[in-house]
Order: sequence, then C-alpha cells, then structure tokens
Amino acid sequence: MTEVEAVVLLVGGILAGIINSMAGGGSLLSVPLLSLAGVGGTVANGTNRIAVLVQNITGAYGYARRDVGDRRRTIQVLVPAMLGGLVGSLVASQIPDEAFERIFGLLMLPLLYLSIRKPEVDPDREPWPLWLSSVVFVGVGFYAGAVQAGVGLIILLVLSRAGFDLVTANAMKTVVILGVTALAVPVFIVNDQVRWIPALVLSVGMGIGGYLGANIAVDGGERVIRPVLIVVVLVLASRMLGLWDVLGIT
Repeated sequence: MTEVEAVVLLVGGILAGIINSMAGGGSLLSVPLLSLAGVGGTVANGTNRIAVLVQNITGAYGYARRDVGDRRRTIQVLVPAMLGGLVGSLVASQIPDEAFERIFGLLMLPLLYLSIRKPEVDPDREPWPLWLSSVVFVGVGFYAGAVQAGVGLIILLVLSRAGFDLVTANAMKTVVILGVTALAVPVFIVNDQVRWIPALVLSVGMGIGGYLGANIAVDGGERVIRPVLIVVVLVLASRMLGLWDVLGIT
C-alpha cells in the first residue's frame, strides 16, 4: 500500500465513520477504498469488519459520553442480533452475493419511504413485545453477519418504527452493530480474510469518524440525521439494484 493510498483510506474512513454513526451505509465507501488499496472480494469484506468494529466502539463511547440511548431495550435487541450475526457470518460464503444485493436493493425502496415519512413518536406507546423484537433482530443480525452493508439503515428504521427518536435509535444501533461485528470478526480472521495494514489504517479513520458522527448526531438531532439518512438510502438502493454499473460507477 502506497502513502497516497494510505491517506485516501484514512480520509475516506473518517467520512465513512461519520456516515455510519449518523445513519449507515458507510461500507459503500470503505469497501471500494479497500479495493483501490489492492484488497478485493471477500477479503475486503473481512478487512472492513475490523474498521467497523473500531468505529462502533468509538461511536458507542461518543453516545454514552452524552448519555444517549436506552440500555435496557438495547440489551433486549442486542442478544438476538448477535445470535443471528454469528449464524450469518458462518454461512456468508454460501450466499450468492449478486442475487442477495438485488433483493436487498428492492427492499430499500420501502425503507426509503419509511425514512422520508417521519414516524410519530409517542412516549406513552407500548414497546414491541419481546418475542417480536427477538424475531426481527435475529433476521437483522443474520444480514449484518453475512453482508454488513446497509444494516445500520435497517436497524435505524426498524427502531424508529418501534417509537424511538432517531438520536436514541442511532445510539442503540451502534451498540447492536458492535456486538454483531465482534462475533463476526473472528470468523473472517480464522478464514484469512483480513489484511491487517489496510485494516489498521481504515480503522483509525473510521474510529475518528465514528466519534465525530455520534457528536454531530446528538448536537444536530433529527434535523441533521434525517437528510443524511434519506441520501444514504437512495445511494445504497441504486448501488444494490445495479444502477451504478449502468452508469459506469465502480
């Protein structure tokens, strides 16, 4: 890896970390940057997980430092998500990537509607029953373990539908992805799908970005988070539906 590639990876990692902490989808930037640094395919996926782990550690710290989040509800969704994430990471190599991305791209369209339509947050509304949360987050965790890209958006939108404001949902999302990624990383390491020098450079950038993004989200609130969320959903949906290929974007 050249010095120029290292600088690009570092700066791009900061931006990806900010995006991930405020909404999700930062891997759409970080994985292609790894490819530019000579790390491609499943190895880029595994290498990116190291940086995602670091980014969510610093992001979780940023939210905790500002006393944002719901610890009890976070634990309730974290456990099933980690279970699903472990299974997803173990079977990731069995999933046809292109078909999966197309299906997920179609799913992003209703997610876009949900991101535009502001949910009515009623503090007196009963939360989802535990069984429903568990089922939903086993599925979310499975996707996070297998593919990762865009899972932050899914978690954020699911939690907003469950009645959480976007700032609180972001804090909960960060902890959930941290737990799922912590289980997935050893799987990629054992399978020799991590390149450590690019992983460490990207981790520094995404770690910085994760902390900055958490503070921007808390200070700006939903008026800052929602536009970022909508843009990222549009970009992610177009990427996974193959529009980038049509336009010649790599």
